[in-house]
Amino acid sequence: MSAFLSKIVARAAAPSRIAQLPQPVVFTNGVFDVLHRGHVTYLAQARELGASLVVALNTDASARRLGKGADRPLNREQDRAVVMAALESVSLVTWFDEDTPLELIQELRPAVLVKGGDYDMDKLAEAQVVRGYGGRALAIPFVQGYSTTALVNRIRSA
Repeated sequence: MSAFLSKIVARAAAPSRIAQLPQPVVFTNGVFDVLHRGHVTYLAQARELGASLVVALNTDASARRLGKGADRPLNREQDRAVVMAALESVSLVTWFDEDTPLELIQELRPAVLVKGGDYDMDKLAEAQVVRGYGGRALAIPFVQGYSTTALVNRIRSA
């Protein structure tokens, strides 16, 4: 069994595992369905903002509610978690089934919340929670030209 698989934890175990990570902890979330250059660049930049990076994946059901298409995600949550855990920049992987990770963020209380550049952090409830207890919340600009939806559409039209 590969050692990186120990980075994958059930939500119930996440708080105790995060307490054991080097601090400060950076938190981000997403579907991360088909990993591409934009994703790994974003994750590496997020990791540089702290000592550890926690990635919370949307469960398959949560991802389907995002309206990206009935057949998305293409990769199941367990498969997405394994790929994510294999990345050097990622310290821990868990899931959330709600539409947003707000409840999970309230449970984990990361020092830094990071989102992609398309989010207005001043309007995001998760950012307000993190800032409310003294944490930082910021957006990292997208790597232009990289999108899972665009990639899936290109594959389908080939």
